[in-house]
Amino acid sequence: MSTVQFKQARASRDARFDGLFFVGVKTTGIYCRPICPAPTAKEENVEYFDQAWQAQDAGFRPCLRCRPDASPTSPAWQGTDTSFYRALKLIDDGALEHQSMDQLAERLGMGSRYLRKLFQQKLGIAPLAYYHHRQCEFAKQLLQNSQMKIADIALASGFGSLRQFNQHFKNYTDLTPKEIRRGKLSSNACKLELPLYYRPPYNWDRLRDYLHYRLLDEVEWLGPQHYGRRIQWGQTLGQFSAHHQADKHRFIIKLTLNRLDNLRHIVKNIRRVLDLDANSSAIDQHLKISLGEHSQLASDLIPGLRLPGIWSCFEAGIRAIIGQQISVVAARTQLRNLIKGSGKKITGEQFYFPAPVDLKTNSLDCLKMPGARKESLRQLAIYYHQQTPDPAQQDIQEAQWLAIKGIGPWTVNYAKMRGLSDPNIFISGDLGIKKAIEIYGENLDPIKCSPWQSYLNMQMWSKL
Repeated sequence: MSTVQFKQARASRDARFDGLFFVGVKTTGIYCRPICPAPTAKEENVEYFDQAWQAQDAGFRPCLRCRPDASPTSPAWQGTDTSFYRALKLIDDGALEHQSMDQLAERLGMGSRYLRKLFQQKLGIAPLAYYHHRQCEFAKQLLQNSQMKIADIALASGFGSLRQFNQHFKNYTDLTPKEIRRGKLSSNACKLELPLYYRPPYNWDRLRDYLHYRLLDEVEWLGPQHYGRRIQWGQTLGQFSAHHQADKHRFIIKLTLNRLDNLRHIVKNIRRVLDLDANSSAIDQHLKISLGEHSQLASDLIPGLRLPGIWSCFEAGIRAIIGQQISVVAARTQLRNLIKGSGKKITGEQFYFPAPVDLKTNSLDCLKMPGARKESLRQLAIYYHQQTPDPAQQDIQEAQWLAIKGIGPWTVNYAKMRGLSDPNIFISGDLGIKKAIEIYGENLDPIKCSPWQSYLNMQMWSKL
């Protein structure tokens, strides 16, 4: 964006620009979101930044009123700098919690010196400084939006000690955690509420309807303005409910967990499942242009469609295998049987979705399907059971998946689209997509819609 565009966007206070840039106010030394409710500073007293950490590195401190740490993050599609953005994702997922800089660089197939050079070129800061910034952002959200103890917040944010947390947080905000918290402590550390913001438009009604049609009552629940489910992340068990507040462009997330060490990863995954970081205005506009001005589908595009995520790659794979060549209703029935027959039971009809260990040697007699398909489920469970137990590092390796008998391109693509929230998957072999193409009678070239082909799927499914 140019300086003129930044100025116009700031003046509009339009929530669609939230998270796309930040405003540093020279007279106060703080930086804000473009929707900050504080009186608008004079233009000669402000400086614009594409990213929050750039404002941080320039010496500005986050506003305590609009809370830049709560803004939506950058759009999912980041351009062509694959190695750099993969490094960002790995750091966001906590790679530096248990790895050194050298180990991270080796994982990326480069030297640590080159990795540092990339970060200096792209962000102007070192990888470790970026990591500490993200830790402090999350910690500040917990301090202002929960009643967790400060020591628990330090742990949940990935800091090795309370002393380390206090030091980095003081550098980040120029305030101590206690000064942010103002003495509000509670011993009830495993229940908390957090606001998670998005950029409008956000078509909650369509997302809710999509989830409702595929809802697994044993592990999920849904209402007019909320969605929730029971979750597992490593050794962390619990549940969340996401309550939609359309007028404030956010969800209030109510979380109950048995432990807090994976909290940052869990919140990040909730953002992914609800697709809170997509820039819908840009995606919709791109699809319209790519489909062509004379396209009926382009003229019928539904604004604000989001990509409904599934909690894990493994669950996405299980849902995809069971859903092969049968209706959504039939697949849901089979999945409910699987949960009741193999999932971890809590009480009554309440369960956790089965983990790989629950299915790898299971006879799956609870399922009415061919033995070959049951074996595909078991082989996928064996594959994931042998992989890293850390869900943050789980991925979908296409070659390994396709090596499992009974898994084809449709299954892999569906799992990528919903288990990883990959924005650029077109499921050409899907029956619903084929029907939508017939309805519109178009010679569709989905490649033109890159990097948003997954959203093209959602648009086409919405027409059925």
